[in-house]
Amino acid sequence: MTLSQILIPPIAKAVQTIFNVSINKVEFQTTRKEFEGDITMVIFPLLKEIKSNPLELGNKIGNYLVENVSEVSRFNVVSGFLNIVISDEYYLTFFNEIRKEEKFGFVTQSPDYKAIMVEYSSPNTNKPLHLGHVRNNLLGYSVAEIIKASGKKVYKTQIINDRGIHICKSMLAWQKFGNQETPESTGLKGDKLVGNYYVAFDKAYKEEINQLIAEGKSEDEAKKQAPIILEAQEMLLKWEAGDVEVMALWKKMNQWVYDGFAITYKNLGVDFDQYYYESNTYLLGKDVVKIGLEKGIFEKDPDGSVWIDLTDEGLDRKIVLRSDGTAVYMTQDIGTAIQRVKDFPDVGGMVYTVGN
Repeated sequence: MTLSQILIPPIAKAVQTIFNVSINKVEFQTTRKEFEGDITMVIFPLLKEIKSNPLELGNKIGNYLVENVSEVSRFNVVSGFLNIVISDEYYLTFFNEIRKEEKFGFVTQSPDYKAIMVEYSSPNTNKPLHLGHVRNNLLGYSVAEIIKASGKKVYKTQIINDRGIHICKSMLAWQKFGNQETPESTGLKGDKLVGNYYVAFDKAYKEEINQLIAEGKSEDEAKKQAPIILEAQEMLLKWEAGDVEVMALWKKMNQWVYDGFAITYKNLGVDFDQYYYESNTYLLGKDVVKIGLEKGIFEKDPDGSVWIDLTDEGLDRKIVLRSDGTAVYMTQDIGTAIQRVKDFPDVGGMVYTVGN
């Protein structure tokens, strides 16, 4: 039985007992967030039958429910609304009754509903999944399952951020400091091993920055001129040019990470219907930026970088291509959004599970 089905008979009895009036209909609504309550009875319709003011009427019915209905623990009256708080005992009993019904509350999928795509996880391939990813995965998966239970078709997806300067940092550090070690030789999960080299890069980078500052460079100059960051930027250019050796290293280390991710996903009990990879969608994004630049949607700065002005949308200017022509995250995001619409034309909405 629903809460309204439980409450209608005692409310009708309360009105009959207190006011000697028979009613056969009670109007309920969801309690507003700013008030305490689990369900709200609308009092105004009763004023046509009962000579009373909303506050008095609500308090009398509320007191009757607290005294005579075990499911009701307390109440409050706001104007013409009786906000009813349901007891913990009711919920405990209810959950115990349905705990073995795996499909309780599920609605049969309707062809009239547009599908919903839910994105969650979407990690980088330069480090292992962390506590924030655990939250994101469980939240996104739960939202997807709830939407699915409501009768809508759901596609669970993620975008793997498998390319970019941050990925090259781990690759370069492994080249320099890794001594050819592997997940098998170290006994580490692949994502953990690769993450160690992302940390190793940062350590070496900071040491070089400090050395350059000691030699008289400004901090900004040191950050830009540190040899290891220049090597990482060069590796990214080679990657975008399809350099054979760089691509081979990239594929090898990414696979280590994917194997590690798979273990974590299995342990968490989450799954996905469709994987997207930034390495596949960023090119589509770059093509769209090129077209948008020709149409005047995007604008090129003197240094060659390409931007879009979103101030009319309440945002700021966003870069979509660096001055050296390499893509940024937003570039692939444009491509990914377009590709998803092409792949799943039945999708009518997207849910993005984000960090905040």
